[in-house]
Amino acid sequence: MVEHKRGKVFVEKNFAGIIEQKEGLYSFTYDEDYLKSTNPKPVSLTLPLRKESFEQKTMIPFFDGLIPEGWLLNIITDNWKINPRDRMGLLLLACKDCIGDVSVVEDHHDDDEDAE
Repeated sequence: MVEHKRGKVFVEKNFAGIIEQKEGLYSFTYDEDYLKSTNPKPVSLTLPLRKESFEQKTMIPFFDGLIPEGWLLNIITDNWKINPRDRMGLLLLACKDCIGDVSVVEDHHDDDEDAE
């Protein structure tokens, strides 16, 4: 089974898009309704507003920068027994309420969709 992790990204508590890790590829896509909303703000200057997905083979740098480092990372990996190289797992676990106006919450998508 292919590992598929997915999170909902919020900007100032407004749903802005989806970040995913699937088949060795990371992607972020802005939500269409968010793009059409009044005065949408980009998640980051490095992720300007657009319909097309941003895709990379490694964690998208802006989101990687949200993940704690140092002693806080050690506490997270020790207490939740998560591999520090599992960047998407760490993002979903530790960035629900991070510093700034962006948050990421795990999206428990329907795993049956992956089987199709």
